[in-house]
Amino acid sequence: MSDYAVQRERMVRDLIAARGVKDERVLNAMRKIPRHLFVKDHLRSQAYGDHALPIGTNSRQTISQPYVVARMTELLEVGPEHSVLEIGTGSGYQTAILAALARRVYSLELIAELAQAAIPRMRQLGLENVKIQVFDGTVGWSEWAPYDRILVTAGAPKVPEPLLGQLAPGGALLVPEGPRNLQRLVLYRKSPRGEIRRREGEEVAFVPLLGRHGWKPEQR
Repeated sequence: MSDYAVQRERMVRDLIAARGVKDERVLNAMRKIPRHLFVKDHLRSQAYGDHALPIGTNSRQTISQPYVVARMTELLEVGPEHSVLEIGTGSGYQTAILAALARRVYSLELIAELAQAAIPRMRQLGLENVKIQVFDGTVGWSEWAPYDRILVTAGAPKVPEPLLGQLAPGGALLVPEGPRNLQRLVLYRKSPRGEIRRREGEEVAFVPLLGRHGWKPEQR
């Protein structure tokens, strides 16, 4: 077993399962996907600690801490038959976890540099059920809608309406909602008849979701 595999097993046992994540499919995906491939070379020694790490040229963009990735994935209840839309590809780590669980994953990223780095990582891992595009994620991706599951990986002032519109009946959408610096995980479920139910969960802190139906960039 490689050193990274040992670290990954320890991460799953001590930082994820020990904190209450029970879904075996999620835990196995976290064991399988090598997080160190999604961080900068000089940060690889920190890849399996339970903290966010900077990605890209903008230090505000991060790869989320492993527990948060696992918890959000568990809450979304992704099945092998599901089509998933992810808003905010980032490094592609969460994308890869979803791809290990779902039938198809469609991921939108506003920052071209991040999307262009994530695409070859998917190829490297043999994840051929992923499409990544540079676009305003708050508008969604109508071409492949409706989606069984939608995951937003940036903090929104409120859920973008186009995303609820692209959610399939019987589907679920998870989004961090709230002020710029502190949000709550909110799970939306759409009934077979199209009615929306909303449930608030734990506090999280994500970078702001920028776009037409999200936050506007801060003035410098």
